[in-house]
Amino acid sequence: MIRIDAMWLAADPIDMRAGAERLLTRVVQVFGAAQAHHGYLFANARGTRVKLLVHDGFGVWCAARRLNAGRFVWPGTPNATPLLSLTRAQFDALVLGLPWQRLPELSVITRA
Repeated sequence: MIRIDAMWLAADPIDMRAGAERLLTRVVQVFGAAQAHHGYLFANARGTRVKLLVHDGFGVWCAARRLNAGRFVWPGTPNATPLLSLTRAQFDALVLGLPWQRLPELSVITRA
């Protein structure tokens, strides 16, 4: 398994024809460098496809996921932070199409 110590979500959509080199270029433009054992998650404008770029310390890995129905929950505000840090639980929820931003409030049941 590839070790991932930190996960980053790119808020701006990207063309899904982009391969590992173009995604890596985008990471370097925003961060200045791609850090080893960090993952960078990108989505298309419609939110139906995501790509994950991981630097494993020796090279980069690129994985893709597509939803047949529905959309990934993605930050959609025009003035959003270009990259957001994700926890492992948020990442797991996001790739399943669940509301990952609401995990803390969904983990507690209260009486209204």
